[in-house]
Amino acid sequence: MVTVVIIGILASIAFPSYQEFVKRGNRTEGQAFLSEVAARQERYFAQNNEYTDDVDKLKLKNGSTSETGKYELSIVIDEDADADDGGYTLTAEEQFNDDACGNLTLTATGIKGVTGSKAAADCWK
Repeated sequence: MVTVVIIGILASIAFPSYQEFVKRGNRTEGQAFLSEVAARQERYFAQNNEYTDDVDKLKLKNGSTSETGKYELSIVIDEDADADDGGYTLTAEEQFNDDACGNLTLTATGIKGVTGSKAAADCWK
């Protein structure tokens, strides 16, 4: 009986840690996805002198979905050419339950953000 209690206590400690570990791994996928899209945006800009919000023009392997489907891409182009933000914002919309960080964002100038309750620096580790 004591063994069952000890196993229960250990499981109650280990399971939340495991869940957070999995979410951190998923966030890494989102970060890599946004970095790849940003590189393709810059390549597209070098060839066409404009950014695009058309995912097909960026020729991503899985379209607007990350490698394992954990994130869905959205692109917002800044129509104001004189804006200081660099021209676009990429958002990786999480497709799993990550309330702490939520969606990941990356601008053309490299500003990283999140929509969740945690600080961007914590989510972009």
